[in-house]
Amino acid sequence: MPQEMIALLMFSTMLLMMITGQRVFGVIGFVAVVASLSLWGTGSHTMGFSAAMKLMKWYPMLTLPMFVFMGYVMSETRLAEDLYKMFHVWFGPVPGGLAIGTILLMVLISAMNGLSVAGMAIGSTIALPELLRRGYDKKMVTGVIQAGSSLGILIPPSVVLVLYSMIARAPVSELWLAGIVPGLLMAALFILYIVIRCRITPTLGPALTAEERATIPPGEKWRLLGAGILPLAIFASMMVPFVYGYTSLVEASVIGVAATVLAAAIKRRFTRAVFEVATRDTLAISCMFMWIILAALSFGAVFDGLGAVKAIEGLFVQDMGLSPWTILILMQLSFLIMGMFLDDTAMLVIVAPLYVPLVATLDLGIPQGQVLVWYGVLYTITCQIAYLTPPFGYNLFLMRAFAPREITMGDIYSSVTPFVLIMAVALVLVMVFPQLALWLPGAIYSK
Repeated sequence: MPQEMIALLMFSTMLLMMITGQRVFGVIGFVAVVASLSLWGTGSHTMGFSAAMKLMKWYPMLTLPMFVFMGYVMSETRLAEDLYKMFHVWFGPVPGGLAIGTILLMVLISAMNGLSVAGMAIGSTIALPELLRRGYDKKMVTGVIQAGSSLGILIPPSVVLVLYSMIARAPVSELWLAGIVPGLLMAALFILYIVIRCRITPTLGPALTAEERATIPPGEKWRLLGAGILPLAIFASMMVPFVYGYTSLVEASVIGVAATVLAAAIKRRFTRAVFEVATRDTLAISCMFMWIILAALSFGAVFDGLGAVKAIEGLFVQDMGLSPWTILILMQLSFLIMGMFLDDTAMLVIVAPLYVPLVATLDLGIPQGQVLVWYGVLYTITCQIAYLTPPFGYNLFLMRAFAPREITMGDIYSSVTPFVLIMAVALVLVMVFPQLALWLPGAIYSK
């Protein structure tokens, strides 16, 4: 059987199994094992063993449980709630101020956790009831929380970028630094949209009245400012030593965990129950991602053995005569289509064995050592768009689970339209101006 047909059979089998609702790592691993045994016999078992050893020896993987644990401690000890109270007091007098504060909250939560679901859970339980109680438009509210929570997979420490770095063999530290400027740019565009919409239509995001502002004593405002700055101090204690080269990435993650636990203990909120919940959930998330990475590495090994990547490259470049940028745009469009039905990890492990080596061979005018870092940011932004794209966008159904009954599925679908367009603008900007993603890692690692 030709290698192209074998690759097509592997992909179609994998998609059919996913439709049945099987777990992602189980489907990918099963297809990889069956394909390798069918093609190379019993000797192919070394593929899975080599993938496992490669995963166990990958030192940056130690950052994954550290950052996930830090995010759960932030959530369980209500440090994030203090942060939102600060935004409520200081941004409340501005039209749309609480929505702006919600975006800023999501940015900081993203910098503590790296998971979209964490931002969605915190935003829906803390910000959503308060925004609705203050008379904010329900479509504005749901769109803000869904878009803001998607920043968790772009702003470091992004767990999705950890997964991408393992599959693409790109340095995770450079990927994290590359995600900072595009992530902040997207957050700034969200805020700009909120400001403009609420200036045009103030009823969408009413400001706090003078009577409400008068009930907040100045001392309380400054106390909340101090409480809200605490998460910023935790982030700084972790990132400043890393950026200046005093610590490695793993050491920086340990500092972040220690600072978070210390802050929670000082506030007398770090209880045995908090420790148990954070540890159990961290173990579950970490094991899930490690199984996915192991399955993806095994799947990629089969593709390397088939030579399928060379075949796809020859099809696009030689047979069809497509330009490198046309190929890149088609890749991004395929991610958007798949994102309507699959989550980010499934998309990555399905197509990364094909796309990542192909991108590395395309002449896009970007230095060879930086192109996979840049493409990782493009992939992550595309995943953010896919998170909000009907009919099966991941964040759409998370919002349905958290939202009150008065917010319908139709409201949730229509609320994301302006934010999806903003994300598309950010994607185009990073494609046209690669230095938006590559400037910061270049500046840090050139020292």
